[in-house]
Amino acid sequence: MKKEQSIDIGSFLDKSAEKDLLRFTTAGSVDDGKSTLIGRLLHDSKGIYEDQLAAIKNASGKINADLEIDFSLLTDGLKAEREQGITIDVAYRYFSTPKRKFIIADTPGHEQYTRNMATGASTANLAIILIDARLGVLPQTKRHSFIASLLGIPHLLIAINKMDLVGFSEDVFEKIKADYSDFSAKLGVKDVAFIPISALLGDNVVERSQNMPWFKGSPLLEHLENVYIASDRNLIDFRFPVQYVIRPDLNFRGYAGRVSSGSVKKGDEIVVLPSLRRSRVKSIHINDKELDSAFASQSVLLTIEDEIDISRGDMLVHPNNIPKAEKHFEAMLVWMSEKPMDPSAGYIIKQTCKSVRARIDELRYKVDVNTLHKKNADKLALNEIGRVAFTCNKELFFDPYSKNRATGSFIVIDHLSNNTVGAGMIIDRMPSDMIPTKIAVPEKRRTKSSMSLIKPADRTARLRQNPATLWLTGLHACGKTEIAYELERRLFDLGAVCVVLEGAAMRAGLSRELDFSSSDRAENLRRVAEIAKILNGHGQIAICAFISPSRDIRRQIAETVGGLFIEVHVKADLSLCEEADRDGLYQKAREGKIRNLPGFDSPYEAPENPALTLDMSVMSPADAAGKVLALLKSSGVFPI
Repeated sequence: MKKEQSIDIGSFLDKSAEKDLLRFTTAGSVDDGKSTLIGRLLHDSKGIYEDQLAAIKNASGKINADLEIDFSLLTDGLKAEREQGITIDVAYRYFSTPKRKFIIADTPGHEQYTRNMATGASTANLAIILIDARLGVLPQTKRHSFIASLLGIPHLLIAINKMDLVGFSEDVFEKIKADYSDFSAKLGVKDVAFIPISALLGDNVVERSQNMPWFKGSPLLEHLENVYIASDRNLIDFRFPVQYVIRPDLNFRGYAGRVSSGSVKKGDEIVVLPSLRRSRVKSIHINDKELDSAFASQSVLLTIEDEIDISRGDMLVHPNNIPKAEKHFEAMLVWMSEKPMDPSAGYIIKQTCKSVRARIDELRYKVDVNTLHKKNADKLALNEIGRVAFTCNKELFFDPYSKNRATGSFIVIDHLSNNTVGAGMIIDRMPSDMIPTKIAVPEKRRTKSSMSLIKPADRTARLRQNPATLWLTGLHACGKTEIAYELERRLFDLGAVCVVLEGAAMRAGLSRELDFSSSDRAENLRRVAEIAKILNGHGQIAICAFISPSRDIRRQIAETVGGLFIEVHVKADLSLCEEADRDGLYQKAREGKIRNLPGFDSPYEAPENPALTLDMSVMSPADAAGKVLALLKSSGVFPI
């Protein structure tokens, strides 16, 4: 008999383990009945122990003599919550049915606790938005719906509660449904369902309501049991942030972490970020078991075939599916601190297992969550949401949040207090947004004029030339550097005073700490612009040869330099550049060893109205230098 019972229990546990898990959150305005709904779900699905039920009944009589059971007490566990009759903190509850397991996050309705709602919703597959049938769609309803869509929750269930207080009216239900549909159309959430309920009485919660025969849909629990969530997880993009390096002895080295997305099998080829070193998966372990494969959300230990330097914060990915690796990115940010955001302060960003220092480049706008309109602002206050441009001191490996919630999300930490002050979702940006909008902060620029005792006219008379910045832009290996040095030689022979500024020299010295991310490219060019400005101030001609792929950045360079700025496009097809590439950068880019090479795997925006276009398919660098020299003469730069 005992053996049979053991077999039955084992079978039961196996079946329970095979059930899929639905994480959902509840949200809505104050007193919409979120906690009561969860209590009713737990009670009617037999998810409450007898001693819990007895305690709740006893507490219910003390708080409200008219109620045999106050279901909200099942989740409002804090003393302050019970005293005020509101939810303050996020409460998590677990229950299951024969079809599915559930984890519920009961979140606050008060506007001041919006940050708690964002926390509870961050891992949810579905959000139940409760609406009081007497009040309809309120600002807080819109706020929570917007946050739910911002957090990428794929399923919304709109539970129109307290239908018993409006006589179970179908007209009331349909009006609220229409009002909410008009608003939700702007959110981009594809799966939105509506159910009329009475959480207090249990109508359409677990059992179909006899008081609303006009509603032909499923009760709330049946909807939760059957909503399709298999496609919600990203099972394509393998991302494994390394959390710990396990080295119990000299013969074993394993890498522990959680598979953030995708899947991996023994023998799979992997790439280690940021080193781009390659290897293969040797084994996969969970506890004492060795597996053939692992999938998203599993915490595992991986070993690889080769000895590679890997540490916490590195990431293992498949070679043909690599995330973005950049210092600069933009995100929608929910500010969660009572201390307003300070763009001039330093923050720490924690994304997956990696923590880096970061600065706020710009607050693009903040969002009015009631109207979804964008507003100009210079900071975010508690619970406000805005689009923010960040630059980190090290590369982050990320995907857009819309594609991968695991690698597209992060938290912002105050580096002084160590408090979490914000939660962000990285945006999938268009090419024109791939760089900072500003290469210099106007208010930080010098406003005093030069103290030199030599007047610009005196320098012009002495040097027989007008100062100017000649900006040669084009793809890597297009010939612009060769043209710059050929032009320098000719100008020097004619008696001109000029200086060549080009990429290799800048990278070897003044910008040696910068990489080739879009943000560091912009910083390198900002430094070049400042040097050119100083040279021009001393009457000299600055010849600058840089890829400078962004039109907007080149425009800002011209504004920074001031004076005469001559833009020349050194035009060459990609095939011609690859053929002339002595550094082998294009080959390295094709092999995946380098990233962000303009014109190859990142955008290059050719000048729209250059002073001169040099077609390198029909001329040599010497011929091109001759044309530029003629341009300088006709422009009155040299000689004068």
